[in-house]
Amino acid sequence: MNPMNVFKLKGLLDRFKVNHPKVPLFFKAAAGTVQEGSIIEIKIVSPENKTIITNFKINNEDIALVNELKDLM
Repeated sequence: MNPMNVFKLKGLLDRFKVNHPKVPLFFKAAAGTVQEGSIIEIKIVSPENKTIITNFKINNEDIALVNELKDLM
């Protein structure tokens, strides 16, 4: 990965945290409970009140990916 892209990504994440301070707190709290077999559901409601929902079950590869991302950060 290009080191400049890492700095750019860090800046974007820092800005996201400022704009949405509850999101990192949620992920920090969830980190201790997500394990293989957990189901994550994502719901989006547009300003026009259209809803899209999906979910997925966590597997070992997902856990390994998250651990790799933690190590990078």
